[in-house]
Amino acid sequence: MVISAPRGTKDITPKESYKWNFLENKFKEICSIYGYEEIRTPIFEHTELFKRGVGDTTDIVQKEMYSFVDKGDREITLKPEGTAGVVRAFIEHKMNADAQPTKLFYITPCFRYERPQSGRQRQFHQFGVEAIGGDSPSLDAEVIALAMQFLNELGLNDLSVSINSVGCPVCRESYNRLLKDYLLQKSDVLCDLCNDRREKNPMRVIDCKNETCQSNIVDIPLMADHLCEDCQKHFETLKEYLDEMDIRYSVDKKIVRGLDYYKRTAFEIISNDLGSQSTVCGGGRYDGLVELIGGPKGFSGIGFGMGVERLLLTLEANEIEIENPNKTDIFIVTIGEKAKLKSFSLLKELRKEHFSADKDHLDRSVKAQFKYSNKVNSRFTIVIGEDELEKDEASLKDMETGEQRLIKISEIVDELKKGI
Repeated sequence: MVISAPRGTKDITPKESYKWNFLENKFKEICSIYGYEEIRTPIFEHTELFKRGVGDTTDIVQKEMYSFVDKGDREITLKPEGTAGVVRAFIEHKMNADAQPTKLFYITPCFRYERPQSGRQRQFHQFGVEAIGGDSPSLDAEVIALAMQFLNELGLNDLSVSINSVGCPVCRESYNRLLKDYLLQKSDVLCDLCNDRREKNPMRVIDCKNETCQSNIVDIPLMADHLCEDCQKHFETLKEYLDEMDIRYSVDKKIVRGLDYYKRTAFEIISNDLGSQSTVCGGGRYDGLVELIGGPKGFSGIGFGMGVERLLLTLEANEIEIENPNKTDIFIVTIGEKAKLKSFSLLKELRKEHFSADKDHLDRSVKAQFKYSNKVNSRFTIVIGEDELEKDEASLKDMETGEQRLIKISEIVDELKKGI
């Protein structure tokens, strides 16, 4: 029986991994420009972290987490998202004592049990940033700008930024009462899940994917129309910063995001690729999350998550190709046993100088060696035979120009250093 990868997981083979490396390096580069440093958190955490941080009324906690009890009877969960673990690390390592804000980025696998589909796997990967320790809307604008610059430098330019404010505990208290009254009147036309959320987390009803529910709540009260003075000022100032950076945006009052910890700013970045739309980035502010999971009071945060698989599909839909850099600089073709032996010392010298160099290891014929050299896109091919070896000579062929000449074997490395 052939053992295959578990459903909802995917191998990243060399035919694809160079694309991942390119995206990761570009993301690290942009984060560095903005002053964000990398953090790496464990693949699994205590389940309680996600129940408290993500919210036990969310679909993630209720339906999608990979949770288990370990041999020490501890409840453990493979992380379904990146923020909660980063905030836990912020608290545990007392980063609150450092100069603020603390700017962090991560590249991580995440795990959710859901139906696999295009761009959505049970093991997926996220780019993310978290700016903790500041509540200024300038940080919100910076996080959006960072995401936009990253996507723009990948070649994605037809992007839409949608922003909203989901309020704070002050204005949300009165809004939730209004919302619950509205939803109670609609209870007979709402799905069971929405009726359950009506009491526990009424704003989640706005995000229901049930078409019948959506058609029956077209006049639902929205948080952005009931903001307190401080939240309204925060939202208007965010707009001013985005205007100053010439980042085009629209207000979408129905963005609530799927996690309980969001406060005030929530945003999405959508790619309008080839006639369709796909959300490539989502994030928002999570004031109070640090305190909620046991940290000190008064530490606000803002961040985003970006799915790598979805991003790769978006690049493909926009016909943006990532060039494979894994090309061979030099391939050595050998004729005879002595030449095979000599090629190893030459390979060592070439690789020592950081040339990508290789030779035949399968005892191919000379013709087959040349064919393989073409297949791996060698920039130069070196041919060493028994007769040439006695004269300390080899044939050096430039595969781009077709130029071929004899060269001293002892001078090959120096000559190639001039030519590449």
